[in-house]
Amino acid sequence: MGIARSLAISASALTAERLRMDVIANNVANVHTTGPEGPYKRQRVVFRAMSAGPFSSALAEQMGVGPRQGDAVGSGVEVVRVETDEAPGQRVYEPENPDADEGGYVTYPNVNIVSEMVDMLAATKAYQANVTVINATKAMALKAISIGGR
Repeated sequence: MGIARSLAISASALTAERLRMDVIANNVANVHTTGPEGPYKRQRVVFRAMSAGPFSSALAEQMGVGPRQGDAVGSGVEVVRVETDEAPGQRVYEPENPDADEGGYVTYPNVNIVSEMVDMLAATKAYQANVTVINATKAMALKAISIGGR
């Protein structure tokens, strides 16, 4: 695996985690959003490992240093979709609220602020880990250049 490939793998993870943090921030921002068309619905990001190309998979299989053909190793991560959580929101009795139904209940979004903060911490740690990998890869490349220049 070359330096450029290492950078590409970490870059794909940075992009995916940034989108995940954006979606979490949107969930937190809409924790109290109700309206005539219904409450805000929590969203979440679904990731998938990028599949390795057929040549690299076949080469790894022939060399006996990797998984069988078709397995995804060392290829990065991609966002498959951003899906909406259809779980019901909390119903609160607030007859004075303009978004209350005929029984006086308001349905709030299905966003749990604690879960969102835990997800944000996990996304932040994953982002930081990939930045560390990029910095280590850059340091190795600079060392290789300095060794080759002697």
